[in-house]
Amino acid sequence: MVAVTLYGTRFCSFCSAAKQLLTSKGIIFDDISLDSDLELRIEIMEKSGQRTVPQIWIGKMHVGGFSELRDLEVSGKLDTLLSS
Repeated sequence: MVAVTLYGTRFCSFCSAAKQLLTSKGIIFDDISLDSDLELRIEIMEKSGQRTVPQIWIGKMHVGGFSELRDLEVSGKLDTLLSS
């Protein structure tokens, strides 16, 4: 299974929803907090092109945020990405 990384903040409801979705599927993921690391937050914003959290990567592929993760799950494409 490919590595999954979620960059988020503690009090973000979308971050919580993304974590819950990943956990419910039994996916082990790196949960990296951007709460107190401004340099990392800026780096992730530049890397993703987004200013929102969560920002999720599956392997080297930037998935986006919770909405995109949920859309992948609903379409059945999430399992395919995770197994590649």
